[in-house]
Formats: sequence, C-alpha cells, structure tokens
Amino acid sequence: MNSLIRKTFAATASAVIFAISAGSALGQAPKVLGDKPTFDDLLSPEFSGGKQKPFKPKDWLEIEAKLKVSLTPEPASKTCEKLTVKWYIAVKNPEKPSTMLLLTKEVNHVNIPLNEDIYTSVYLSPASIKRLTGFDRAGKGAVEYVGYEVLVNGEKAFQETSKGKAGWWNMASDKISRNESVPLLTKSETPFANMWWDRYAEVSAERR
Repeated sequence: MNSLIRKTFAATASAVIFAISAGSALGQAPKVLGDKPTFDDLLSPEFSGGKQKPFKPKDWLEIEAKLKVSLTPEPASKTCEKLTVKWYIAVKNPEKPSTMLLLTKEVNHVNIPLNEDIYTSVYLSPASIKRLTGFDRAGKGAVEYVGYEVLVNGEKAFQETSKGKAGWWNMASDKISRNESVPLLTKSETPFANMWWDRYAEVSAERR
C-alpha cells in the first residue's frame, strides 16, 4: 500500500513539475505584424543654437519598417520588454558590377508599447553612401533589397522584405557577399537621434 502511495505521489509530482515547466517555457506568446521596409534619402539636419558653422548638408539613407506587437496574455505594463530586429540590406557592389554587398545590423529595442504602430530603422551615413555610389546624393539608388527579422525572447516572430522572398539573406549565392566595412547605424547613432522620438521604438543603450 505504501509503495502504491509513493508511486502515485511521484507521478502526481512529476505531472505538476512538467506543467510548471511547460508554462514557464511557453510564457507570453508574441505576435508581430509588420509592413514591407521602405528607404529614402534624408538631408543632414541643421540645428539652431550655439556657434553656427557653414556646411552643405549631405544625404543620409534611412531604412525603416512599421511594426505592431502584441503579447498573450497581455502584461499589466502593456509593454514588450525587449525586441530584436535583424536588418539585411543588399546594395550594389561598386567594385564588381552585377554583384551585391550584404550589410547587416542587429538592433535591440526596449519597452515597446503593445498594439501600437511603432517604427524601427537603420541608416547609412553620407560617407558610406559616397563609398558605395561615388556621389553625395541619392543613396537609395544603390539599394537592391531590404529585409528584416523580428525576434522576441530570442525566437523569430516575423520577417519581411522589400521585394523577393523573405529569407533571401540566408540563401547562398555567388552574386552577394557580406561586408563589414560599411556600417549600418541605429537612429541613436545619427543626427536624427532626438527627432520624431515617439514614432520609433526605443533603442537599447547596451552595446553588443
């Protein structure tokens, strides 16, 4: 009888532990909706105040996408604590016609409001545009494809591309090669850092 009780207790305890573990693993189920990424040229902003110095504004390239995030069950804060966007930008290779360079950037966002339209973005500086095109303007003409992935709690929740099939960045091709010398920048690393603040998801201050 004691043996039966012990077995029953052990089975019940195992079931409870499994249920708790499964609940912890599942946590909050994220849902992410996103638009196709867009890109456009923006002139360097001019700010008043302090000593003014003459300069001719050049073009930056802004790449952005609109997201909407929800969690089930929804936390009382109505906020997603952390979200990661991985960007993949294919640009024309200026040194080898008919090929492309793949630029990548991983951006960590924090305190993302739920069920609201919020934007994520990356940028190419005027110096990078000059290196890719030989010109100070019209950097968007160098862009062939823009793709991105959204990760919540380390799990991919969404992906989208400006054209082609999402996931093209994972496909092997002799027409495209990764490049680390032309950096993509977060909004906080540009002169636009304090502009349109409430439009964009906050970028984590943590350095990877």
